Amino acid sequence: MSEPTASLGDAEALKASSPKLPGAAQQSAAPIYAALDLGTNNCRLLVARPDRSGGFRVVDSFSRIVRLGEGLAHTGDLCEDAIGRAVAALAICRDKMAARGVTRARLIATEACRQAANGGRFLDRVKRETGLDLEVIDRATEARLAAAGCASLADPAAGGVILFDIGGGSSEVVWLERRGGGPGALAMRAWASLPVGVVTLAERYGGVKVTTAVFEDMVAEVGRLLEAFPERETLAASLSDVHLLGTSGTVTTIAGVHLGLPRYERRLVDGQWMATTDVTRVVESLKEMSYDQRCQNPCIGPDRADLVLAGCAVLEAIRRAFPVARLRVADRGLREGLLVEMMREDGVWRRRGPRRRGRRS
Repeated sequence: MSEPTASLGDAEALKASSPKLPGAAQQSAAPIYAALDLGTNNCRLLVARPDRSGGFRVVDSFSRIVRLGEGLAHTGDLCEDAIGRAVAALAICRDKMAARGVTRARLIATEACRQAANGGRFLDRVKRETGLDLEVIDRATEARLAAAGCASLADPAAGGVILFDIGGGSSEVVWLERRGGGPGALAMRAWASLPVGVVTLAERYGGVKVTTAVFEDMVAEVGRLLEAFPERETLAASLSDVHLLGTSGTVTTIAGVHLGLPRYERRLVDGQWMATTDVTRVVESLKEMSYDQRCQNPCIGPDRADLVLAGCAVLEAIRRAFPVARLRVADRGLREGLLVEMMREDGVWRRRGPRRRGRRS
């Protein structure tokens, strides 16, 4: 995959040193980077090395639904079962990083660990049992990393994009404005982090049987939060030159259903354009499905069947707040943003000389 073209993160390059990985191989001549994102719903790892085209090649990856935020909205704590699932997934990530000889890594946790009263004890247990030091990032950093990971998918002819990342416990919405007219001139104009995601909404409203009234209640809640989006009126006046850019399991699921895929394929989904009429059609079809039908759909499955309509409600609220004609789907996000920022900070592309055209992963 190529390096995102946005100028995000250049002025605030990350200075944090890489955590030491237990059992990691000795540093090799070619640096190998790892990015780990422990969210409210998923644990994801990406291991990559920089390539000569100014991007990077993925050498290993891992993704598992752990539902770390299960029950958090009701109790204020991470429950023991969720902690166990997360620790087990993180141990797999540790082993993968050691096997690949990772030389630099950044390991982040997001909303569930920000909210949980026992979040600190959870991080201590992770350190004790896996040797991994997780960094709980704030919402501003999460929004910036999402933008850095996805900005290369923005239409270079558009005046800007509304990027959104629908997470398990929070959802980030970012207005990226094109400045200077060049393809790499995107910059953050405004952003907001909404304290709702697919897990929190599904637990509050239910995710198995979702009536039209319940769906509209979820949309209304998210819509009220979006009313405070900074510079909303200014953005509303320029929507004719803006498109949506979405990253999350919600939008990738919608794209997979739209394409009628017999099984989910990232290469067909990442970068897919959808007209607003197509998005509406898919969302309506998902609302009409029973829980069992959602479980049986190859692009949803039983792990997401009770969450997908909550995600659709967040998406619907964003679409109503910012009615634009097109949506581009990104199967990339925080991990890619982490990799790009680490590699930029290390200057790996400058050291490797002029960019040459090459195959992208």
